[in-house]
Amino acid sequence: MTKHGDLPELASTVLQPGFVGTTAPDWILRRLAEGLGGVALFARNVETPAQVAALTAQLRAERPDVIVAIDEEAGDVTRFESRLGSSRPGNLALGAIDDPLLTEAVARDLGCELAAAGITLDYAPDADVNNNPDNPVIGVRAFGAEPLLVARHTAAFVRGLQTFGVAACAKHFPGHGDTAVDSHHDVPLIDRTADELAANELVPFRSAIAAGAKVVMTGHLLVPAYDDELPATLSRRILTGLLREELGFDGLIVTDGIEMQGVRRRYGLAGATVRALAAGVDAICVGGDHADEETALRLRDAIVAAVLSGELPEARLRDAVARVRALGAWTTRTQKEAGVIRGPQPASEIGFTAARRAVRVTRAENGPELPIAGVPHVVEFAPPRNIAIGEETPWGIGAPLASLLPGTTAIRLTADDLSNLADPASLVLAGAAGRPLVLVVRDVHRHRWIADTLAGVLEARPDAIVVEMGIPEKILGGVHIATFGATRACGQAAAELIAGANIPQPVPA
Repeated sequence: MTKHGDLPELASTVLQPGFVGTTAPDWILRRLAEGLGGVALFARNVETPAQVAALTAQLRAERPDVIVAIDEEAGDVTRFESRLGSSRPGNLALGAIDDPLLTEAVARDLGCELAAAGITLDYAPDADVNNNPDNPVIGVRAFGAEPLLVARHTAAFVRGLQTFGVAACAKHFPGHGDTAVDSHHDVPLIDRTADELAANELVPFRSAIAAGAKVVMTGHLLVPAYDDELPATLSRRILTGLLREELGFDGLIVTDGIEMQGVRRRYGLAGATVRALAAGVDAICVGGDHADEETALRLRDAIVAAVLSGELPEARLRDAVARVRALGAWTTRTQKEAGVIRGPQPASEIGFTAARRAVRVTRAENGPELPIAGVPHVVEFAPPRNIAIGEETPWGIGAPLASLLPGTTAIRLTADDLSNLADPASLVLAGAAGRPLVLVVRDVHRHRWIADTLAGVLEARPDAIVVEMGIPEKILGGVHIATFGATRACGQAAAELIAGANIPQPVPA
């Protein structure tokens, strides 16, 4: 082998591509045999836990230490339960409860389930401090808006998840909370001083590192306090200077999806990949939109060419490869020591228990009593979802409430449904005469069309129940129920409350 003869294998090792299908395609198996270090699973790859276990067994037959990653936040962002909705409540609900032992137990339960399916890296927890309520992409994915609260739950999640050898990944470094821009579409600006970052955004990442997080994910964020030209994913000052040297993180650094416009628009897939590695990244997540062999080969060859040209130091690439292999060895060893048995696990109730604890009820002075009397009509307002939340993932109150109260009717409305109506409230009120009315919203404070429609509806029906499944910035309705997330578990908890179970003490308006 020549001096550079192993470069293609090394370049493949740092890639974590996605692919299409519920079994491993031939090209993935070939590339694993040739050195591919990891893969990333998405909702399209998941049908059942048994199917995922069979898929990961295929992968390990070619490379026993392959890193199998998934973006499973156990909240509104779910890939492992994308077809049903998450059986866990998500970060904001756990933060609202503020019981780190419960957060650790929920994460441990998740880690057990993922490990049994053969997954070794979870792109979670979200360690962002959501201190901008207008944030379009973080929101309920964060534990909250207070740095110390987010820090203690981030650490708890890390400890729980890693119990069974599933590496935790704190994201999106150095903090995606204080922005009104989604990095899937553009480069958000985090306009804070270094001191402000240290007192806010960086607090949870320090906590994650202290808790032993094996991985940190970069955010495609412009942070002028450290680098006024390059987004964090491509910035040596941020990844090497801040994360490695100042914060002392010695684990694996992985990119957020390299095809996201926050870095791809200016630098292209290949250019962003090479620049990220040079800045200090160890693994490249790709394949949300580019899940094909051609992309994987193009990135591999771009890395090799960058080493040969001197743009990417060979020592930097070999350092990245060493970290990938070290993580693969840790997951293999830890899952063996933990006695992980592959295959479906017994259903757990801890996520539903947590969701029930999270629910908060505020009753107006003359608001209706819970549980309701009669069969309700449910209207769900559906704002556009950010790209992190899968379109296929169900949410809402209508379905679980109908299972508890047969005869329940439900409709779902979008902005387009209401945009050309002279009186949008009339459509919402149709079908609710003489019946309890349940209005379901997500982040009503961010969507004027929902807020305006609700104003008209509540004028006619001040007794209506408003269920907020996003961030509860406004208290509306005769009864306001905050679930702090729109997962299956959150919807079930609210439905039980309305139908006659799980009755917490209402908070006076």
